[in-house]
Amino acid sequence: MSDHFTINLDSISATQKFASEMAAKIQNPCVIAMTGDLGSGKTTFTQGFARGMGIKDNVGSPTFKLVSEYKGEHLLLNHVDCYRLENEKDFFNIGGEKYLEPDGAITIIEWSEKITNVIPRDAIIIDFKRIPEKPDVRILMIEGWTP
Repeated sequence: MSDHFTINLDSISATQKFASEMAAKIQNPCVIAMTGDLGSGKTTFTQGFARGMGIKDNVGSPTFKLVSEYKGEHLLLNHVDCYRLENEKDFFNIGGEKYLEPDGAITIIEWSEKITNVIPRDAIIIDFKRIPEKPDVRILMIEGWTP
């Protein structure tokens, strides 16, 4: 079983700061598979992660174009959003296989639960949870990576 831990983040800026610090520590190509409800912080996390990779572009949700690619200082960032996909077949129809074994890139996949069966075994898994009575707090359960 891979390493896993939970972190509570109490604001958008805390989520982005944590993600930026995480990005600075990941120096090799990998896949980060994210799960969580709408508004749970996946895109916010990705924005911070991109900043930590030295990406200056405005990173938004790629829901309508499915994949956005950004050039970081050392690696590219592939930001994939599976929200509008039904399953793995849809993912492969958009050329998804190249994002599962990224060469010179980190692939972040939002709504990865839609393609669970093809997520690489060595992927970093992040599950985002909200606390209804604390709207700014996010709980991230991270598997496959330790700070």
